[in-house]
Amino acid sequence: MQKNFLLLIFSLLAFGLSAQDSLSENKGSLAGIKTNIPYWGTATFNMGAEVRLARHWSLEAEVGLNPFDGKENDGSYGKSLKHLRVHPELRYWFCETFYKHFIGLHVPYLLYNVSDIKLLGTENERHQGWGAGVGISYGYSWILSKHWNMEATVGVGYLYLESDKYPCTNCGSKIETVKKHYFGPTQAAVSLIYQF
Repeated sequence: MQKNFLLLIFSLLAFGLSAQDSLSENKGSLAGIKTNIPYWGTATFNMGAEVRLARHWSLEAEVGLNPFDGKENDGSYGKSLKHLRVHPELRYWFCETFYKHFIGLHVPYLLYNVSDIKLLGTENERHQGWGAGVGISYGYSWILSKHWNMEATVGVGYLYLESDKYPCTNCGSKIETVKKHYFGPTQAAVSLIYQF
């Protein structure tokens, strides 16, 4: 399943690159780099890039990395949100790319090592695994100046999550392998964007 997911991501990127020749008659920004401001609140380094495919279409990809594992000196784990998240999205803009309303189709993929987070259902547990899925999103982009935009996005969808479960007190004793089907929020962002 992981290989099929990566093949889908590379196919979307190839589609985006092949569509660039249709942009010669259009004016405006061709690309932008962005960061999700609230995501930094989880100590996650994140950056994204978006390219214009046509007047109403763009392809965006975001990456988030939280390298902090919460491992204590005695081998136990404290609270941890360690993860790598890749989030490509194909977007349709109702006005024109990078301006006003859009809807998107995203296919997130993540690797994670999460422990002792009550909100995520891992209280007194550590889960190490991967996940992939699909979702739809809605967003709006405001032009702040010639090169700067602000964007808000929310999304819902499905994730398949598979992880090995461990107790937080002993990182070496696997309890079981957990497989979950999650339906719910898959995206929330307020991003600051620099447009080219």
